[in-house]
Amino acid sequence: MTRPRAAWTPPMRDGVGASRIAASGGPWPSMADFLSARLPAGRDWRLRMAQGDVLDSAGSPVPADAPFVPGAVLWYWRSLPPEPRVPFEVELLHRDEHLVVVDKPHFLPVTPGGRYLQETVLVRLKRALSIETLVPVHRLDLETAGVLMFTVQPAARHAYHSLLRERQVRKVYEAVAPWRGDLALPLTYRSRLEEPPGEDFMQMRTVAGEPNAQTHIELIRRLGPSADGATAITPTTTATTATTATTELAHYRLTPLTGRKHQLRAHMDALGLPIEGDRIYPRLWPAPAPDAVPDYGNPLQLLARELAFDDPITGLPRRFVSRLRLRLA
Repeated sequence: MTRPRAAWTPPMRDGVGASRIAASGGPWPSMADFLSARLPAGRDWRLRMAQGDVLDSAGSPVPADAPFVPGAVLWYWRSLPPEPRVPFEVELLHRDEHLVVVDKPHFLPVTPGGRYLQETVLVRLKRALSIETLVPVHRLDLETAGVLMFTVQPAARHAYHSLLRERQVRKVYEAVAPWRGDLALPLTYRSRLEEPPGEDFMQMRTVAGEPNAQTHIELIRRLGPSADGATAITPTTTATTATTATTELAHYRLTPLTGRKHQLRAHMDALGLPIEGDRIYPRLWPAPAPDAVPDYGNPLQLLARELAFDDPITGLPRRFVSRLRLRLA
């Protein structure tokens, strides 16, 4: 069943769109009690309602002691404690009536989620460009930098998203990883990747079965020894040749022919070439404590270099290229 569109939507606040919830369950003594029970703990809903942060379907502030009315629509703005600013900027590559294309820096998430809200590409762009309807066409991992594309008009979203679903977008990445002299390049690596349940959900696993992930891998150039003189490699069961250490890095071009989660990182690791700075492959590092000072000194050496496709609206060829460079390359 499709959820009906609201007749009225509140404007953004500091780049954050309003969220909508319909009163249900109960009975509750008041609307404040309903919100406290339904939405995540740690929010003082009575204080927020006193500040006018909760609106009804007509746009009027809802007082904390307002009686509970089943089915009533409430609007509110998601808020988080102050977030440390990620000290890297989003660079605008292209803007027109249909698309906004940017260079995403390392360490900045694409969309709000978890402990990230203001420090995301989407909210920064909405705030800077005053475009409430921006929606990402695709995603990049928090640690990955490079070309990222957004649609502007809701009516055009389906056309651009269909390009990804039908694999009509050419994506090119670059990475820095260990050099293996015994590996014949270029090659197309194929495997079956699945996301396991439970605590290991962050790491995609290579399993038996029909391949669902393909990546074409080319060598751009050898780079010489890594900064610390050695790079540890943990071989995986799918690597063709087991190596235990290397003192040389290389610059690679990676062209994904499919779009599985963590595909490039998992495939490079499976070949015994884990990407420099990767905190998920071959070993999942523990997440830093919430109050830890962010460490920006070792970014993942993976860059979304290029997006190319035939525009489904104009019919014209499009090609967007990142201006960023991998530090180790």
